Amino acid sequence: MICCKEIDEYIKFVKENPTETDEEIKLLIKNIIEPTLSRDDVFFDEETFYKCLKYCEKWYYKMFPYQKFIYALFFIYKDNTKNSVLFREIFILMGRGNGKDGMIMPLANFLQTHHYGVKNYHIDIVANAEDQAINSFKVVYNMLEENKLIMKKYFYWNKTMVINKQTHSILRYNTANAKTKDSKQTGMIIYNEYHAYEDYKQINVFKSGLGKVKNARIVIITTNGKIRGGPLDEKISIANSVLNKGIKFAKILPIIYKVDKEEYIDSPMKEYLETGNENDIDITYWVQANPSLRFMPSLQEEIINDYIDMINTPSYKTEFYSKRMNLPQQDEEMAVTEWENILRASYEDVENEIPRQTGDIEGEKAIIGLDYASLKDFASAGFLVKIDGEYIWRQKTWICRKNKFFKNIKFPFENIGQPGYEDFVIVDTETIDAEEIIIWLINESAKYNVQKWIMDMYRFTLLKKTFEEYNITIETKENPYGEIRMIRRIDSIVAITAPRIEVAFAEGKINIGNSAIMRWAINNTAIKTGKDGNKKYEKIEPKLRKNDPFMAFVVAMSGQELLDEEIIYV
Repeated sequence: MICCKEIDEYIKFVKENPTETDEEIKLLIKNIIEPTLSRDDVFFDEETFYKCLKYCEKWYYKMFPYQKFIYALFFIYKDNTKNSVLFREIFILMGRGNGKDGMIMPLANFLQTHHYGVKNYHIDIVANAEDQAINSFKVVYNMLEENKLIMKKYFYWNKTMVINKQTHSILRYNTANAKTKDSKQTGMIIYNEYHAYEDYKQINVFKSGLGKVKNARIVIITTNGKIRGGPLDEKISIANSVLNKGIKFAKILPIIYKVDKEEYIDSPMKEYLETGNENDIDITYWVQANPSLRFMPSLQEEIINDYIDMINTPSYKTEFYSKRMNLPQQDEEMAVTEWENILRASYEDVENEIPRQTGDIEGEKAIIGLDYASLKDFASAGFLVKIDGEYIWRQKTWICRKNKFFKNIKFPFENIGQPGYEDFVIVDTETIDAEEIIIWLINESAKYNVQKWIMDMYRFTLLKKTFEEYNITIETKENPYGEIRMIRRIDSIVAITAPRIEVAFAEGKINIGNSAIMRWAINNTAIKTGKDGNKKYEKIEPKLRKNDPFMAFVVAMSGQELLDEEIIYV
């Protein structure tokens, strides 16, 4: 049984102030913390924890109650040998301005000292941008500079690292050029602003040196951001699963501060916007994402000013929702659909990532959609089926490794073959083999009652010879039953198809299965309104953010009327 005043007081606060704490914190307390406290097989190092509080508050700042609660969780071990921490990975998500560096860096500095007592406990601060990493490092550097006469007895330091003289533990920051950072024998990695990563290349390099020192830890401390489908979204998904399933599944310790509902963002300011009286501002709901708000009047002023900026500049909404309130929103004028709708197209249960099923679609009417920009790049093809108003799309994508931009494409190709990453292949030839695509489509066609193959004229021209070799004919006035329908003007088709796709996403009527590359492709696509009022699709970034899998779906949707059930009159 673990007894800790700081943990108990925070649990009491959460239970007595339900509107100030989000559902994720309530689940953390109920399903992970309270069961942990009641265990007899774990050890809480109370002595070192209080040494840590004393050190941090003496040399840095007075800690807030929620920060003391989080600190205590770092000192729970699997047994009294203290050779293995109970929570190896701690994931902290909170709104911008809460003092993430000010909270985590004093603790990191303490773990270097003889008070903690682990020799060579090296700590790496990892960030995607240099200024993020340096800002974290400067919290410790500035404290040492301000207390130079005393601290020079215990530490060596310069502008890139801090070394404890007794334990030889090194605190250092790291940014780009991850290839030079391997095998550092790190005791703790601090990933700052995890939302900025689009893939795992840099993240994984630093993890490779972890675990060679006892009490190895990973700390992720971040706000949310604009990047969807990246490492942060995956981490949040894992965290939600752990929070719901409980301590037995706690491979990570998720400490998530976010506003529970969108209406909670606007409600604190509703009366103020009418009266102009600051006494009418009730920040209670904002504390869900910003636990430091009650203790930092300056933070309250910042968030109020940011909210007013958002009202005056709607384009700032995405930034405010994501970073201040940890409730991501996409630019409604840009995104094909909201990220939640994309997830719903993959999962019948988003929280537990249970894939959407199709039932028995063998023999059903289907349309083939095919799209590619260049056979030296990406190519995608798939089958569209419609059952009870639901559009079911199953596809395959071919990726050319020798494309000069391949290494810079922000998609985790290394996950190939894992669940969700089974519907693409990477080819090592100079170009994607057109015949391979056609053979795959012919073989898969045996499962369906294919009504039509659809692609635009440019794509057809490059594949014409291959189609002729396999006797696949073209739809014309003279041959209305030809298998291939060519689209002469893709913009005209999108103008008709885009509103239909938008509605289908909103109604949950699109089923793409568990396909990471489809989710990525949809999220890489912008929808814009032209001067003529028609919608058109564009890549958000033309070279690195591919959308061929989605555009293959779009061209297939242009023929969706061929999938409508026939009405038989008796």
